[in-house]
Amino acid sequence: MSSPASAARGNVAASSGAAPDPYMPGAGTNAYRVERYELDLDYRVASNRLSGRAVLHGVACVATSAIVLDLVGLRATKVQLNGGRALRFNQRAGQLVASTPAPLQADEPFTIEVRYGGNPSPRRGLWGEVGWEELTDGVLVAGQPNGAPSWFPCNDHPRDKASYRFTVTTDANYRAVCNGVLQSRTTRSSRETWVYEQAEPMPAYLATVQIGRYGLLELDTGRSGPQVPQSVAVSPALADQARAGLALQPAMMRTFSSCFGPYPFAGHTVVVTEDELEIPLEAQGLSILGPNHLTADWESQRLIAHELSHQWFGNSVTAASWQDIWLHEGFACYAEWIWSEEAGVMSVAARAGAAWRGLKADAQDLLVGDPGPQHMFDDRVYKRGALAVHAVRVAVGDLAFFALLQEWTATHRHGSVSTHDFIMAVDRATAIDTEALLHPWLYEELLPPLPAG
Repeated sequence: MSSPASAARGNVAASSGAAPDPYMPGAGTNAYRVERYELDLDYRVASNRLSGRAVLHGVACVATSAIVLDLVGLRATKVQLNGGRALRFNQRAGQLVASTPAPLQADEPFTIEVRYGGNPSPRRGLWGEVGWEELTDGVLVAGQPNGAPSWFPCNDHPRDKASYRFTVTTDANYRAVCNGVLQSRTTRSSRETWVYEQAEPMPAYLATVQIGRYGLLELDTGRSGPQVPQSVAVSPALADQARAGLALQPAMMRTFSSCFGPYPFAGHTVVVTEDELEIPLEAQGLSILGPNHLTADWESQRLIAHELSHQWFGNSVTAASWQDIWLHEGFACYAEWIWSEEAGVMSVAARAGAAWRGLKADAQDLLVGDPGPQHMFDDRVYKRGALAVHAVRVAVGDLAFFALLQEWTATHRHGSVSTHDFIMAVDRATAIDTEALLHPWLYEELLPPLPAG
């Protein structure tokens, strides 16, 4: 039985053409698509006070008389459509619903502007706390999977990818780091404004802003291989530790570019927080690490490799539905194994064998290709997903396998994909029966035999 609030959400969804991801009911809509976000944020660190202006440039996909945005914990104060008079709107159950004076028609472009503010905080849910989070002295944003509405109004669905412009004003002596390329930095009195342009489209959950007392240092990318600019936002006290901990990242970049195709963005920035973090995370064009992830041991280095590889698998090529998250995590886990072999730590075959034995000893009650929202980030999705990738490699051979991965990342660059798309891609590139090969790994609970080869 649904509550009055959930029933109201259902009515709004039906009237506006919403088709939420089954793993995220009530989030996102297919009534429109967003082509660009322009976010103007003013943030005061000491009081955790955020004032925002969001301009969304969208196109209606169906006829609709309401624009439904995801926004949690912050209060909208004014909403305008196409620069005209203010719209009637209400907020409930994590949604901002603005009524249009006349129905938008299918394929009709529109611009909606939302002014909003408050004290942002993370969302609590199945995956712990996600979204805007205060650090000891600054801010971290961890958007995956549904944290974006904690700091800006959006269409929170992984398939809705848009370009972004971030204008962030905050206290002097703090650096704001966002996705994309820094366009300008200006100082006025005790405030600094940072402007970033993210040209390549991305879903809302990959948008981020990190704020701290960071300096910026450049990593030496070497003289051979792709020269992808790599920088580190880090406090002066942790700069030497960051250089040492990230010394191998340029080599990882060269290895992954060779295996997966060209790095898909203009550069890569690592943010090192002063607070220790339970887990690292990635956003489009960025990795976010704690100082506890900067050691030379395999556990830290594999995490650095994992987050870097997500730039290809998850960020440029994004699953259209959370059900297919193995397309992110299985491939990123397999990238760890590739780096392990390249670095002379352990071969891919040995990593696969160790993972298989661990899975064999664990419960076999999960479908990796449809794990359910509670188990999206279960370690078995990562390891068994990586073994599914390895099974393809063993079946087709190295030459065809790496050609396939490069074709996959090139064909779907900055796009959205499904498991079906991947099966079709393998079918087109090889002579194997991909469905028969992958079905036991993805859609059966019993663990298949370890791929031999």
